[in-house]
Amino acid sequence: MSEQLKVRIGYGLGTRTNLHDESYGVVVDALEAHAFDSLWLSEKISGEAPDPLVAIAYGAGRTTNLKFGMSVMVLPGRNPVVLAKALATLGRMSDGRLLPAFGLGAVDPIEQQAFGVERTERAKIFNESLDVMKKCWTGEFFSHEGTYFNYEHIRVLPAPKRMDVWLGGFAPSELKRIGRVADGWLPSFVTPADAAAGRTVIEGVAAEHDREIEDDHYGVLIPYSFGEVPEVLLELLAKRRPDLDDVTQLVPNSWESLAALIQQFIDVGTSKFVVLPIDEPRSADQWTSHIAEAADALLHLEQG
Repeated sequence: MSEQLKVRIGYGLGTRTNLHDESYGVVVDALEAHAFDSLWLSEKISGEAPDPLVAIAYGAGRTTNLKFGMSVMVLPGRNPVVLAKALATLGRMSDGRLLPAFGLGAVDPIEQQAFGVERTERAKIFNESLDVMKKCWTGEFFSHEGTYFNYEHIRVLPAPKRMDVWLGGFAPSELKRIGRVADGWLPSFVTPADAAAGRTVIEGVAAEHDREIEDDHYGVLIPYSFGEVPEVLLELLAKRRPDLDDVTQLVPNSWESLAALIQQFIDVGTSKFVVLPIDEPRSADQWTSHIAEAADALLHLEQG
């Protein structure tokens, strides 16, 4: 493990965000002004959250340093060649500030209908789609004969200078997929001990496939709430982490406890962080103050 990790802290907007008016621009500007590393956009067709690709393009166009990621974009159900073209274009126009991250999609009737993919097929389609996209990003002609996609001697331009793909998840199958095909790991609802154990599995699988994930490409998304944790979130956490006696440990309730948890992750080799407010500020002015407080409370932890 590297002795000098590049620790970076970014912000995330969950699927319940309603930032899709001028307030979104205010948040983007504030994160840029306070030198946060990145902003990550979630995807939910049936929710208020803005489309991540559109929101990222808008945000990248009004900033020069802030990176933009997806947490996460659903891959099964999309045309991988068309999406690869869009992401390569955005990556070039943003000067490499795009951090693509993909998932299988929520187990939700509306979301499943929107993407039109059977639940049992999602993982297989995901794997093949990502394979096709990586071939697209080489900028070279390629052919692909698969179960779901077939292409003969096609080429996608422009080729991105670099396109690191981040994946989430903590299930054994997800950790193995990360080791086989991903460039970075960004799980949510995990403890520092989980992060250390998951990294061991990922590194082992990567080695089996003659791959290596860079030391500073291990991250975590951390939700926080300064009020009472919403019951809907507690129910979700209980389903996701039935092994934990107290799921509230996954949701810091103060700047101090959030900073302390980040430090615990740093101590086990995690270096990329996305913090996500469960109770979002309600106005542009409140967002501006909140981000300023976050900068004072958290950015001293960055290093490298």
